[in-house]
Amino acid sequence: MSKGVVVGYDGSDASRDAVQWAAADAVARDAELLIIAAASVPMSASPMSFGVLSPNAIDDMLARVGSHVEEQAAELAAVYPGLAARGKAVMGGASGALVDASEDADVVVVGSRGMGGFKGLLVGSVGVQVAEHAHCPAVVVRGPAPAGASTVVVGIDGSQLSLAAAEFAMETASRRGWSVLAVHAWDVPAYDALASPVGPSEMELDDLLESERIATSESLAGLRERFPDVPLTVDVSKGPALRVLLEAADNAALLVVGTRGRGELSGALLGSISQAVLHRAEMPVAVVGGRP
Repeated sequence: MSKGVVVGYDGSDASRDAVQWAAADAVARDAELLIIAAASVPMSASPMSFGVLSPNAIDDMLARVGSHVEEQAAELAAVYPGLAARGKAVMGGASGALVDASEDADVVVVGSRGMGGFKGLLVGSVGVQVAEHAHCPAVVVRGPAPAGASTVVVGIDGSQLSLAAAEFAMETASRRGWSVLAVHAWDVPAYDALASPVGPSEMELDDLLESERIATSESLAGLRERFPDVPLTVDVSKGPALRVLLEAADNAALLVVGTRGRGELSGALLGSISQAVLHRAEMPVAVVGGRP
């Protein structure tokens, strides 16, 4: 049974894009859409300042924000027939509110930058924090996907988190009627320059490439059986993972990655590839992993 879709809204263009993506996903899931708007008390209301807002003033502010976000929910319900959408205003930071709400959600969605983000940043702090700490898959909408895009690209490296990312990609594609392109990037292994000064031979590289293809296809065999309606293509390419992923996702509807890859430190919440993808991709990016 679907838990629902949660999305953050603050009136920015990026958050409007996020709300549209979340509404379409909620319809595909036949799930409720919860639009959260976070309101922070102005600095002048701090107990350390001279002008402290009264409880009534704070309640009035929350009521205004809540009324606005409820209007957004009503407008979406008119655009997406059958969509159950509601708005909610909360006091506090947006990232904390969205992470808390993600405990009872199938997916949490956020725009790339909010109203308070610095223009030079490609992904704001809220997007990064939600991707790091969400209890469910987090989608950061880096911009609308190209018109007519119908492919989900997912990065595969053999780790459990990348297989969880592949599962999310297949589920999403099944609901949307899309296809999936699973991309595995690999590079030439390190070698001893003294023992082999010319490096691996062309035949050795061909063998390595074939073994990577076989391993990647075998790791996805179970998902092929679970989602027979989803066309699944496997692409094994030699090169840096970030470049290979971004090139493969050039016209994708969604790019999916795990929070960390196989070779990254277990203590890191977001790995280097997932962080780089968040900052450089130009389409919605889903980060799958989250806390246990």
